[in-house]
Amino acid sequence: MKIAIDFDGTIVEDAYPDIGKPMLFAFETMKELQKQRHQLILWTYRSGTELDQAVEFCRKNGIEFYAVNRSYPEEEYDTGSSRKIHAHVFIDDRNIGGFPGWSRVWQMLNVGEGGDELPPGYRENEPGGFLQKIFGKMNR
Repeated sequence: MKIAIDFDGTIVEDAYPDIGKPMLFAFETMKELQKQRHQLILWTYRSGTELDQAVEFCRKNGIEFYAVNRSYPEEEYDTGSSRKIHAHVFIDDRNIGGFPGWSRVWQMLNVGEGGDELPPGYRENEPGGFLQKIFGKMNR
């Protein structure tokens, strides 16, 4: 899978334009995802020197990205096309519900190995589950 990952508030605590402290399990999880042959894309608002600093910070912590702010390494930005990159999963602190933490991200991305079912909170009509929170009121 191609996995697009935000930097500020996701890989590190949000201290933009400075670089915050690494989020708990961020680098460990990303390294394991790379061992599983996933392609990690750094997908961030940062540009210029601030982007270079973020890439170097990740490199020093053992993460080399497949691409940075693009769908693949050779992609050239064309103002006539969409800036949305192609990825199978986007990990960002601006998701609905906020960033769940790297432990939860790991669990969510590893569902189905060995026949596992959906993680708790994602089963239809599960009390207090994610889907029930969104759609449960419609059934009442």
